[in-house]
This record gives sequence, structure tokens and C-alpha cells, in this order.
Amino acid sequence: MTTAATDPNAGKRAAAEAALKEVQDDSVVGVGTGSTVRFFIEGLARMRARIEGAVSSSEQSSALLRAAGIPVLDLNAVGPIPLYVDGADECDPWRRLIKGGGAALTREKIVAEAAQRFVCIIDPSKRVEVLGRFPLPVEVIPMARSLVARALVQLGGQPVWRDGTTTDNGNWILDVHGLRITDPVGLEREINQIPGVVSVGLFARRPADVVLIGATPMADPPR
Repeated sequence: MTTAATDPNAGKRAAAEAALKEVQDDSVVGVGTGSTVRFFIEGLARMRARIEGAVSSSEQSSALLRAAGIPVLDLNAVGPIPLYVDGADECDPWRRLIKGGGAALTREKIVAEAAQRFVCIIDPSKRVEVLGRFPLPVEVIPMARSLVARALVQLGGQPVWRDGTTTDNGNWILDVHGLRITDPVGLEREINQIPGVVSVGLFARRPADVVLIGATPMADPPR
């Protein structure tokens, strides 16, 4: 029998269950992408009669939501949403994130921007002091792949094309290795200005409002 002590997904399950407490009745819920979010969708299925539906950040999550009997709604039709729940590949003490390991970073960033409250659910392994250990994903228009890669080298990174991956938007991903991101807001702004970049997986200008590490909220950011 699997127990909390032996379940490798215990932290993810605990975070997902804690995030369910943030869901408001009769609301539209923003739903992200990834392994931790899968557990959140499983929990959301148990309360599907209490919500209007969900706005999804990826085709993968949309399929899981529909399979759970939860209506998937168009963000253009619902406007601002009260809650967005998503995971992260890294999180620093200021709740700034690296996301995009599942190649859904652009849609994730759009839904996060539309949400009044962004709750990030992670297991303890995703917590870091300085972002950059996880390669930073950058979504690029295909014709600009080499152009953007050269610009990222000038910023001190080592971009690697995620060969064989096409985003839901029809674009490609460059994973940037070797960065130690001490100014996430500034780097996010700088990379977004490179022609051909669709979005960068830094969620720093709009960080998470709450980070749940397992069932425990992360401490307030240092001053």
C-alpha cells in the first residue's frame, strides 16, 4: 500500500488539495499545466457541480478537464477570472517563477495576467534561492530561432533548441542554460524585447500571489 511516506507525489497531491480550498463557488477557474496540476484537476472534478467551468492554459489540460466533465471556456468570453492555479519549474523567495517545462508558458502567462489571484502549487524540490538552475524556456517564432539564440548568448545564456517540441501556438522552444537570474524582472523585460520572442518563461513582473509548498504556504518574501 502506498502511504504519504512512500508516495513520490505526496507533495504534489498535498499542494493540489490545498489549492482546492481557494476555489470559489459559481466561478470560472484558471487551470495551468503539468504534473502537479493534474492532481488539482482530479480534485476539481469532485466539485465540478460547484463551478461554472475552467479556462485552460494548454490543450493537454483542456483534454483532462473535458474528460473530468468540466466545461472548458474561452478566456475572451469570460474576461477576468478570480483564480488561476498552476505549477512551476522553479520558485524563488519572492514568488517569482520559471515556467515552461511543459511548453505552455505563453498561454500560462496570459491566464495568469487575467487572474485576480495566482496560486502556484509546487513540491519542495522546486524551491530555490536564485532562479536559473532549471533551463529558462523561451518560446520563439520558428524563423527567428537562430536570431533569438544569438541574442540569448549575448545575455550570457546557452540556448538549446528543444528539438521535436512544437507549442500549442505552433512555435518552438529554446531552453537557456547557464543563467543565474539575480534580476528576474529586468531579464524578463529584456528577453521579451528580442524580435521573434513570443514569451519567456520568467513570471517575475507578475509573480504568484500565493505559493503552496505541499499544503504549506510559503513565507512572505524577504524585505
